[in-house]
Amino acid sequence: MDRRVFLQSAVAAGVSAAAVPALAAKFAALTEVSGSISAVTGSRSAIEIEQAAIQELSDSLRGNLLMPGNPGYDTARRVLNGGIDKHPAFVVQPVGATDIRNAVRFARDRDLLLAVKCGGHSYAGKSTCDGGLQIDLSTFRHARVDAKNRVAHVAGGSLLGEIDRESMAVGLVTTAGTVSHTGVGGLTTGGGFGRVGRRFGLALDNVKSVDVVTADGQLLHASAEENEDLYWGVRGGGGNFGIVTDFEFALHPMQRTVVGGDILYPGSMVREVFETYREYGVTASDNLYCDVFTGSGMEGTDSIAGFHVCWSGPENEAEKALAPLRALGTPIVDTVKAWDYVELQRSGDNTEPRNDAQYMKAGFINDVPDSLINAIADGLEPMDRRAVFLYCQQSGGAIGRVPANATAFAHRKSVANMFVIVTWPNEDDSASHIDYIRNYWSALEPATDGYYTVDTSDESRQVRHGNYQGNFPRLMALKKKYDPTNLFRLNANINPVG
Repeated sequence: MDRRVFLQSAVAAGVSAAAVPALAAKFAALTEVSGSISAVTGSRSAIEIEQAAIQELSDSLRGNLLMPGNPGYDTARRVLNGGIDKHPAFVVQPVGATDIRNAVRFARDRDLLLAVKCGGHSYAGKSTCDGGLQIDLSTFRHARVDAKNRVAHVAGGSLLGEIDRESMAVGLVTTAGTVSHTGVGGLTTGGGFGRVGRRFGLALDNVKSVDVVTADGQLLHASAEENEDLYWGVRGGGGNFGIVTDFEFALHPMQRTVVGGDILYPGSMVREVFETYREYGVTASDNLYCDVFTGSGMEGTDSIAGFHVCWSGPENEAEKALAPLRALGTPIVDTVKAWDYVELQRSGDNTEPRNDAQYMKAGFINDVPDSLINAIADGLEPMDRRAVFLYCQQSGGAIGRVPANATAFAHRKSVANMFVIVTWPNEDDSASHIDYIRNYWSALEPATDGYYTVDTSDESRQVRHGNYQGNFPRLMALKKKYDPTNLFRLNANINPVG
């Protein structure tokens, strides 16, 4: 069974900068607007925005201003999760930082509900909204590598595959997720796990500096030497403090060929698989990235359990490193081979996005007790018209050697980010599928300690605040300083009023 059956990720919606319409075409849509436009504030109160104000915003942009009915609007508003169908009042597609600043000021001045979309991978659909302003960064992408200084400058709307492609061309790498069409902004500001994370740390651990548009429309540079507080908060505080327009990533030498793939066993062996992960995967070499998973596909297909691996050390040591994962017996599927690293990073991409609806629950685990393994095994129920996938994304190594207060990301002692996803056809009623995952999760959650902010869906304010652990008071102070009105609220939100 192909791992992509379970990786329900999608190519980010968007159009290229080259496809930006001419000004005349852009303005033509505005002539169709009669009077004011209905929108909503951040508190979901109804407001009216005059056509003159919309025209002024349009005049200030080099990129697109889209409204319902405009070509490109439906593409721009869509996100990965086919179950999310929201309609912003406006969509701004910037082509530079000034466009972003102007759009942020427009939203701030009118207290508009504001959503920011990079790759559109938020399972909860937080990168879009009903009735507000969506900033769609799909027209704001580039990655430039400085091989001499081993850094990459990456525009905030870029996809992770762009970093891999440019850096590996000169024998360099940084941690950049496990799906090439994930947006760099959401992943990096939330944490940023990846196949070389145990060697080089989270994506955010490799951020040397950022340029950020804050809620007042300023463009600030933040690093260890300048606006140090913002630099600290952006690395783990998610989108709470602004929109990153440029990331400066540290790069590391690495060979292009790695050894990776899947080692799959029947679902009946789920306990043995997770026990092996506990005994070996957690403590393995930093050169080994080893995820453990189980799941079943649509139409009640038999469940499977197994490992997804990437060995980035010397190729001649790969088989020895992987031997404990094969010691359970003969796998039903073994796709491990030598890969071009860039191609391995693309191997989980979904070529048919948005065909299905999804719901996720997630949390960090600090160990893998028998009680958790039993709950994982007992709760999985293959069923027609439902795919269920539980995945433990490996942490540890270099990730765990960073102090919990060094960045806003507090979960340094975790061994994995565990998440469970249910997928169903768009036409089905969602209630039964969501109820199933919530019930399944209720048995898993006692083993968790906080959650990955990138995966947040319907957690309460109390849970969100507790998730930041000892870093929360500092994050609250930063929120009051940089976003006192909570303009950036569609995230794992830190409310400035508590």
